[in-house]
Amino acid sequence: MQAGKPVLYSYFRSSCSWRVRIALALKSIDHEIVPINLVKDGGQQFSEEFQTLNPMKQVPILKIDGITIGQSNLSVLKQVGQENQTPWAQRAITSGFNALEKILQSTAGKYCVGDEVSMADVCLVPQVANAERFKVDLSHYPTISRINKALLALEAFQVSHPCRQPDTPAELRA
Repeated sequence: MQAGKPVLYSYFRSSCSWRVRIALALKSIDHEIVPINLVKDGGQQFSEEFQTLNPMKQVPILKIDGITIGQSNLSVLKQVGQENQTPWAQRAITSGFNALEKILQSTAGKYCVGDEVSMADVCLVPQVANAERFKVDLSHYPTISRINKALLALEAFQVSHPCRQPDTPAELRA
């Protein structure tokens, strides 16, 4: 790895990792990615080597300017991303999208307008992807769908997409 270049420890399917990749792309920060497979070998995040970086055993980890920054799991919808989605998770996704839809409708014009991309935009796209992955019906959320579509057209969201990461399995690549 090149000295001084930020390093992102990431898993292609992690929504938290995706948000960091989006932010790095939006800021045009060149970085290296070190894949941490959360499934292989019982989860590489549990290795002694990774635990020295993050005792919480979570991705992403960003090493930048001599500082190691960790991010805890999402405070909302913790079960999204697990292979066996529970009925609770389904209800949580739906209620989360209902709340987000209301917020976006009440602040119309502040999201995905012109060159401005908000933190809500950065968080929205990975959550919509998780909902789609688990076949949540998003037809009831037209504002979310419209914003998500507009954001996915932006280069930063395209290059950071899970289907374009170095650790994405061949069958999931774009």
